[in-house]
Amino acid sequence: MTPLHLAVALEGTGWHPASWREPEARPAALFDAGYWADQVREAEHGLLDLVTIEDGFAIQSSRPHQPDERTDQVRGRLDALLVAARVAPLTSHVGIVPTAVTTHTEPFHFSKGIATLDYVSTGRAGVRVRVSTRPDEAALVGRREIAREDAPELFDEAADWVEVVRRLWDSWEDDAEIRDAATGRFVDRDKLHYIDFEGRFFSVRGPSITPRPPQGQPLVAALAHRDYAYRLVARSCDLGFVTPQETADVAPILGEIRREQEAAGRAEEPLHVLGDVVVFLDESAEAARDRKGRMDTRLGRELVSDARIVVGTPAELADLLLEWQEAGLAGARLRPGSVDHDLAQITRGLVPELQRRGAFRTAYEADTLRGLFGLDRPADRYAA
Repeated sequence: MTPLHLAVALEGTGWHPASWREPEARPAALFDAGYWADQVREAEHGLLDLVTIEDGFAIQSSRPHQPDERTDQVRGRLDALLVAARVAPLTSHVGIVPTAVTTHTEPFHFSKGIATLDYVSTGRAGVRVRVSTRPDEAALVGRREIAREDAPELFDEAADWVEVVRRLWDSWEDDAEIRDAATGRFVDRDKLHYIDFEGRFFSVRGPSITPRPPQGQPLVAALAHRDYAYRLVARSCDLGFVTPQETADVAPILGEIRREQEAAGRAEEPLHVLGDVVVFLDESAEAARDRKGRMDTRLGRELVSDARIVVGTPAELADLLLEWQEAGLAGARLRPGSVDHDLAQITRGLVPELQRRGAFRTAYEADTLRGLFGLDRPADRYAA
């Protein structure tokens, strides 16, 4: 059996808006580095492939496309890239993937941030690209007006953003740094390259100011719900996150991604697709339902999500993940409903269950994030 890939999506105290009021939650520690270090270490204890760290420009909202006035839910967050850089040296194997809002972030700046993270983590960095269609987020930056109907174009912009970032990562050849004190030569200028990117959305000359990352190309990921987002995953990413509600949804989603991948000339390139799941796990399904029910009561309604919600035992979640694997997914990105409870249920409940079934690793088999996904270190496109 091919081992599953498992990721965890870290978001505040968890993906349920009322999770901060749970007995085990630590809302007072949300802005402490140790809080995030604890979670990433726990993910590594469970031998997970990677963690993603959520981010955004606007304060969180209970409304998907506009702000609200609620004060009974977590509001405010730390910068995902800076959190990633802080926790990376405290771990040694798990991949660390902060979120970049491509709509409002210059690719030059973020390319050197992720390259730096790749050095700090010794080859375990990635970036999850995210598009924003919220007018209130655009107003915070003040460069342009944005509406929801702009989404297809914004995803095309994100594809160009990724292309610029990838070229900048290659703009230093691997041996561009000489560092010869005797001759006084630190760098071979002939091995630094202008990328000369000219597109609809960006005009970037380059080169980067940061040498080529240890992985060459850190892993690029995106969450996709529909056609133009599937196109971004297929054209630009190494890893896609999708949201099937039923197992029958998996084949059509993968079919669309693979068709777009072939149209982009990437049919032979590895592209791993994971299914997103919001999870509430306990030793019994009844306990999991009671816990989620308590949070729903505090929320004032039943939780809804873009992803499937699983409430039950680790064994029941394992059944679903193996069913999805048989349908074609490479694994799952799990969103803990309450991170201080459900993350440990994943690492100390789900992982041993999958190991018993021969469906998950028992030790890390690679030292880089690309290596965990079986991806080679690519050659530099500008090298002679």
